[in-house]
Amino acid sequence: MGPHRVILPACSPADLSDAWTLKNRIMSQPPTFDKVWEEKYSAGHQERYPWDCIVTFVFRNRPREKAITDTHILEVGCGTGNNLWFAAREGFQVTGVDGSASAIQRAQERFASESLSGTFKVGDFTVLPLENEHFDLAIDRGSLSCCDFEDGARAINEIHRVLKPGGRFFFSPYSARMATRGLIAELSEGSLEGAGQICFYSREDIVNVLRDKWTILSIQHHEIMDETEKPRNWNSFWNVVAEKKVV
Repeated sequence: MGPHRVILPACSPADLSDAWTLKNRIMSQPPTFDKVWEEKYSAGHQERYPWDCIVTFVFRNRPREKAITDTHILEVGCGTGNNLWFAAREGFQVTGVDGSASAIQRAQERFASESLSGTFKVGDFTVLPLENEHFDLAIDRGSLSCCDFEDGARAINEIHRVLKPGGRFFFSPYSARMATRGLIAELSEGSLEGAGQICFYSREDIVNVLRDKWTILSIQHHEIMDETEKPRNWNSFWNVVAEKKVV
């Protein structure tokens, strides 16, 4: 669930903030799961290959004291399972949760066709249908940007619940340096058009949501400008790694 590669028209963050505030509706009571993603997946939308940041996160942060085959990975907003496909091929135990039944069906079909083992569930990531302290790693690649700050915090609390003490979490929300901070719906320009609601995080938002229960190991801010397109396209997002505190 959630947008994958985000490309926006090139302009300053201030320009984007002003323009998008005027052009787009700020949602007051957004749905936890934006149904636009079920519409996209049921129409055939699919990602087939993993994001390089996910590959890096898994191999840098997997627990070295246990075998890969004994390491459990969760992805919230897993979509059609492209990131978990890579992990399963490497031998990890994988579980994916997504609000789209069509996405989950496509993930299950792909895994079955390649004789890969994985568990996929249709569910709400603010109420994960999973047991406590089961996973070593958890992944969010843009999906938590598809709900507001409140539901994002609930989802992060659920991820905390299902991670083992010392487990690590990859959190990758879109950046408030590229648009108005907070949740925006009905975006009308760039590749976000038609992507449903998107929540843009500041660094302070990230620190605040992780402050009490996590140790933040890394906060990276990424900005990508495509100089070959006219107008130039710009993308901005965070890659965060946090570790569940051992109480």
